[in-house]
Amino acid sequence: MAMATSSSFGASLSRVSTWKPTFSARLASQKSTLRLFPISSEMHLSSGPVVSASPPQKKVLVPIGFGNEEIEVVVLVDILRRAGADVLVASVEEKLQVEFSRRVKMVADTHISSCDEEKFDLIALPGGMPGSARLQECQLLKKMTIEQAEQQKLVGAISTSPAFPLLEWGVLEARMATCHPGFTDKLSPTFMTKAKVQTDGCVTTSRGPGTVFDFALSFVEQLYGEEKRNEVLKPLVLPSRNQQETLKSEFNPLNWKAAAVPQVLVPVATGSEEMEAIIIIDVLRRANMKVVVASVEEDLQIEASRKVRIVADKRIEDVKDSCFDIIVLPGGMPGAEKLHNCKTLKKILQRQVKEQRPIGAICAAPAVILEANGWLKGKKATCHPTFAEKLSKRRLVKSRVVLDGYTITSQGPGTAMEFALCIVDKFFGKERARNIANGLVFEYP
Repeated sequence: MAMATSSSFGASLSRVSTWKPTFSARLASQKSTLRLFPISSEMHLSSGPVVSASPPQKKVLVPIGFGNEEIEVVVLVDILRRAGADVLVASVEEKLQVEFSRRVKMVADTHISSCDEEKFDLIALPGGMPGSARLQECQLLKKMTIEQAEQQKLVGAISTSPAFPLLEWGVLEARMATCHPGFTDKLSPTFMTKAKVQTDGCVTTSRGPGTVFDFALSFVEQLYGEEKRNEVLKPLVLPSRNQQETLKSEFNPLNWKAAAVPQVLVPVATGSEEMEAIIIIDVLRRANMKVVVASVEEDLQIEASRKVRIVADKRIEDVKDSCFDIIVLPGGMPGAEKLHNCKTLKKILQRQVKEQRPIGAICAAPAVILEANGWLKGKKATCHPTFAEKLSKRRLVKSRVVLDGYTITSQGPGTAMEFALCIVDKFFGKERARNIANGLVFEYP
């Protein structure tokens, strides 16, 4: 039944032949056309609906509940908003503020009860446990998602959500699907694939935090077309199709020492890049590092660069006398400038440099904060390509992650996973980093 085809990127994709899976009798009577969205060499697709080429704006629902996976939520929201979609984040809990699986707290835009009469071009369910179970328990979301699929409008689910809400609600009936490797036993072997992203008809599924960029970009293409996908893709600094970039370059290697539980500070501000901040926090907490998220604003709640509302653990003033094994600075603008202008954070960073403890910075932060304060003097570093001119040519290295002594820098949202795993590697070793990467469904060499 499966056959191979050569994509425009030269990668081999498998797809299901012209046989059409059905969701209900109504679906069986509707015609579908084959579409391929070749995001990666491991993305598999089958028959799918024709999507309008140039709509003015698409409306997307991302429901969230206690215990959802924060990386999956934030990457979906950020990338679809970059594409111009009107993304509504709706809580299935009583309150708008929701705590995710790695204790990141986010404030939803609205409650799911206010979405009953809304029409969406896409409903995308993040995974994580017990988050997927919380989504499954929401009867209104069940009703909306089933109706969405019956109308042949786009539905997506990632990680544990294909195996829980979609499977239990009957949305995956006779559809090829994928999910997190830890939950594949719940899917029918006949219809289960190991693809990073699997599209069958109007339903797209994916595997986990490490595949969420491909997952989100597949929706950009399905909603807006390939040109828009390429436009959104470029500034993310994801690996190229042939993955020829150097992952990591290390200069003046030193051993990073810490207490049994390394103490980490991640400062955030209005305009910080939410994907970078959340990926760093999530991955380091998976490594059992004690991560404190500190707001440099007056309030604990900050609005990140793509309007995601994150609630910090503390204000920066509350940690000014604390000692940290590493301080990690997310990028994003004007977030990086706000971090740079925070006098309290500057004093904390000055003490960190003086006492020769590690500092990390990603995206705009190496140029806007570290270079501007002279903390990269005599060191090699990298940053987002749009800020490269702010670094000395003798200093700039184009690797995705650059280490020099007690400094680690990286390029952008698409390198944040490698960046965070390199930090885990430095403190705990490669085996721990690889174990965490496996849980993320991400390859760490």
